[in-house]
Amino acid sequence: MKEIITNPLVLQRADPCIYRHSDGYYYFTASVPEYDRIELRRARTLGELAGSEPVVIWSKHVTGIMSGYVWAPEIHFIGGKWYVYFSAGSDDAPFAQRLYVLENGSDNPLTGSWEEKGRIYTAWDTFSLDATTFEHAGVRYLVWAQEDPSVQGNSSLFISKMANPWTLEGGQTVLTRPEYDWEVIGYRVNEGAAVLKKNGKIFLTYSASATNHNYCMGMLTAAADSDLLDAGSWTKSAVPVFTSSEETGQYGPGHNSFTVSADGSQELIVYHARNYKEITGDPLFDPNRHARVQPVGWDEQGQPVFGLPVPDGKELQL
Repeated sequence: MKEIITNPLVLQRADPCIYRHSDGYYYFTASVPEYDRIELRRARTLGELAGSEPVVIWSKHVTGIMSGYVWAPEIHFIGGKWYVYFSAGSDDAPFAQRLYVLENGSDNPLTGSWEEKGRIYTAWDTFSLDATTFEHAGVRYLVWAQEDPSVQGNSSLFISKMANPWTLEGGQTVLTRPEYDWEVIGYRVNEGAAVLKKNGKIFLTYSASATNHNYCMGMLTAAADSDLLDAGSWTKSAVPVFTSSEETGQYGPGHNSFTVSADGSQELIVYHARNYKEITGDPLFDPNRHARVQPVGWDEQGQPVFGLPVPDGKELQL
């Protein structure tokens, strides 16, 4: 059954993640403007997410680790349990982001208890954020953004196998570093990865540059039968695949996730964007990055086409 939605879907929620579960519910989480907690909401339809009651499943610590800014939670269902991946700083260094994981064994993750599984330890103890996970050919992977101390840049994207949902296993491969002009405006950033599998390929989108109107999306592509831990398996687009649009009045689209329509017939991109270009002060503290959803198109080569971020108020049939 099709539904009609209009964007923005959920106001003042950046870095949005929507997961459609086998129970028929959509689960939604995102960064809140205060960067102090993790909320979760669910609804039978995408359009009902805006009016659904958010449940605070975790709040930042008072001091020590996980007491600084809390960014970009993602929800995943792995091996019969729910997991939320997020990054957080500390009270004495709020931007010193590290990766952490929560676990919940309840059928409904808005209930039950969330256990802190602790930090995901990577090769370096440096700024790290935006973990996402996916399974392919029986192997679970983590992709995340991190500052590589050996190169200039705020964050690059890395991939590793996982021993369990909170532990990496084996080597860690750099997939992409900020190198193109559109990836280094304001900051040298590759972050916010999301994975879409279709047509015998694995597509990995990510976001680049500062979080104002220059924020945009790039994409890597690998064959489904390739070695995903080999950087040579991935081809990087030389141009961004989703950008600000003066025509539609949408600025800084990015930090996306993917979900599906209720009938499973359409892949959907979930992302945030503002509906104005000029920002006073640090864009990170401008609260009006709203969560949005629109269909993904496909070209004759089987590549995703994201088009333009749709204008506010436009009805979409999903």
